[in-house]
Amino acid sequence: MEQSIREKRIRKITNLYYSKPDIQKAIFEFCKNRETIPRYFEGFGKRPDSFEYKGDSFELVKKGATSLHCSEEIWQDPMKIYTGMNEEQANELRIGWDLLIDIDCKWFDYSKLAAKAVIKTLKKHKIKKIGVKFSGGKGWHILIPWKTFPKEINGIKTSSMFPELPRKIISYIRYYSEKILQESLPKDFYSQFKNVKIKRGVKCKICNEVAREYEQVELYCSKCKRSEIRKFEKNEKKEESFCPECKGKISLKNQVEMMECINCNFNSIDKPSSFSKNIEVDLFELMGLDLVLVSPRHLFRTPYSLHEKTSLASVVIDPEKVSEFEMKDADPMKVKVKDFMPNVEEGEAKELITQALDWYKDNNPDQEEKKTGDFKQIKLSNLSEKNFPPCIKNILKGISDGRQRSIFVLISLFRSVGMDRDELEKRMYDWNEKNTPPLKQGIIKNQLKVAYKGKPLMAPNCKEYYQGIGVCEPDSFCKLIKNPVNYLVRKTFSSTKKEFKPKKNKK
Repeated sequence: MEQSIREKRIRKITNLYYSKPDIQKAIFEFCKNRETIPRYFEGFGKRPDSFEYKGDSFELVKKGATSLHCSEEIWQDPMKIYTGMNEEQANELRIGWDLLIDIDCKWFDYSKLAAKAVIKTLKKHKIKKIGVKFSGGKGWHILIPWKTFPKEINGIKTSSMFPELPRKIISYIRYYSEKILQESLPKDFYSQFKNVKIKRGVKCKICNEVAREYEQVELYCSKCKRSEIRKFEKNEKKEESFCPECKGKISLKNQVEMMECINCNFNSIDKPSSFSKNIEVDLFELMGLDLVLVSPRHLFRTPYSLHEKTSLASVVIDPEKVSEFEMKDADPMKVKVKDFMPNVEEGEAKELITQALDWYKDNNPDQEEKKTGDFKQIKLSNLSEKNFPPCIKNILKGISDGRQRSIFVLISLFRSVGMDRDELEKRMYDWNEKNTPPLKQGIIKNQLKVAYKGKPLMAPNCKEYYQGIGVCEPDSFCKLIKNPVNYLVRKTFSSTKKEFKPKKNKK
């Protein structure tokens, strides 16, 4: 296959750039005890993987790697990580995590303002030293090292509070930084973005997140009197459906427009006074501060790794010099190596954690802790692949990247809908033959053995997990249903109307 212009451009410099001893050392030192994966322009290498020697990065480059990506989680031994680990197993292996704040703004000048707002927020919370690096594209990675966090909170190891605790901290940083960013915007900001496709809407007064708009509808079966409250995205087409119990026609009643804050977990029906009345620009989107990076085994570009789209280096800079930074300063042939991991004081982030947890508790008083793997199993007797979500359909076609992660997804999905073990195993082996290359059968066999030792686990929620293996292609049905199991169950029930044929009355 002919190489694209971008690929030709980056491959011209990879060997020369990554052969530099200072680049190899910077990457190696930062990646100790981290899962570290090469990217071969479009696709990622096998997982798990890690570095043993300083020259490992260059060896991968000689085999075609264009960039290197590592975990924010720190492990006793990254090579002992495996797909399908439960929470307890992951906690035993994880020895810590860095807080990695990812700013991914489309507009570089505003990306700088967002980074400065976050840096100022951290300073106000007595974080003295942080790591800052250019992402290589248009964004920034801001690092608060694991050493700054207390190792226990209320008797619980902080290392086992991933990703819940860092997500709460970043939610608070987003909220606090937005106020600082608002003050630094130019007077003509709103006129600049008047016609730009950036999220706008009614905001939650608590956290400033733009609320999602829905219609709450009662689905009612007049035949068996079964009713269900469901929400649809505003203006979403509501197809005619039939009751999954008696096959009677479902009617729509009591349609009510509502707004919902997914961050604070309440809506305008329960708390109407908690939402603003005006349409506002979502500055969180402008900041590009995304919680997706804070998820199990998620990877980010290592310091001094190249970026495939720009061929620029992910260079480390002084936090005070963000405003002065220009993209030309990331020219890989001119970079000067600095340490991304600052020398910090133990427990420096104590005040930040305290403030973040207090803020989160105030804004989420009714939120219950999620129970991992606790769900109601269901038996689908009329399982049809046409009802699978797009990500599962893509996996079932056969893949090259993310094969082992997909084993866990498929086993969890099939067990959750009550598939018999013999059929499940046959499907897994048939699927493996479509992969390029197929995994060794022993890997499939071992994963099945491990899975059937315990109760069925819910398949991972959508987006971040499936984006990581390149199979996420959401359709309109994905928008409100965030888990493949729920998608399959709801889609199966909604398609019952096409499969159900009423009996003819005997004369």
